Amino acid sequence: MTYKILVLVAILFLIGGVILFQKEGIFKREYFSEKSIEVEDKEIKLKEDIGNKGAHEIILVSIYDNYSLNPKLKTAWGFGLVIKTPFEEILFDTGGDSSVLLFNMKKMSIDPKLIDKVVISHIHGDHLGGLEGFLKENSKVKVYIPSSFPDSVRKMIKSYGAEFVDVSGPSEISKFVFSTGEMYGPPEEQSLIINSRKGLLVITGCAHPGIVNIVKKAKEMFPQKNVYLVLGGFHHPPEEVVYKLKELEVGKVAPSHCSGDEIRELFRKEYKENFIENGVGKVIKI
Repeated sequence: MTYKILVLVAILFLIGGVILFQKEGIFKREYFSEKSIEVEDKEIKLKEDIGNKGAHEIILVSIYDNYSLNPKLKTAWGFGLVIKTPFEEILFDTGGDSSVLLFNMKKMSIDPKLIDKVVISHIHGDHLGGLEGFLKENSKVKVYIPSSFPDSVRKMIKSYGAEFVDVSGPSEISKFVFSTGEMYGPPEEQSLIINSRKGLLVITGCAHPGIVNIVKKAKEMFPQKNVYLVLGGFHHPPEEVVYKLKELEVGKVAPSHCSGDEIRELFRKEYKENFIENGVGKVIKI
């Protein structure tokens, strides 16, 4: 009888021990498998969060313009903009004078050698003139030019050891940075469209094809996206352009260079807080 009781007590003790061990997580296979899944999920989520935060961060730096926001920088007729993405730095247009371009870059702590790609909007000297002097500082770049450019430009680019890429139709320049392709002005001109986390950023050199037409092209290329910002030279457009851009639901405007004082003031009046004063020294973070 005593033996049977002892056996029964031993069995109950073992059952209780198993339950206790399971509660305390001593069966490590189950404990660590659950924990490792939890940690792994957190790590994946963290990586996703970091990726999503930085994926579409864009910085636009005005380095060449005839309008100025910083008296320590030089102004000259023309246009130049540095576009910083998480992947590359792109120079859009080089102004007309490389000495002004490089002076402003140095003052703003932008190293020409860190530029990965150069995009030239059109053939006019106030957008192309600074390219040769820039290539003397950094020839390890790809230069994206409209395919209508004369061969003399290609020869000049190649003479410094840089590459050129002819652009005719809409094409990808970099990750979420696109060219509209050549649009007829005259002259033929390409603009940039940046697919940012806040919407499309439309960057124009002179907008010879018409700023409204360029915005329509952007919307055609990305029909599901809103146009968050249009920046650059608007080429002295008529007053009706201000209202047409509002009809196209353009969120913000930053006209400069060849846009004209009167049209800038009308944009300021109509867009109010969504008008961005643009000129050399302006830094826009998106």
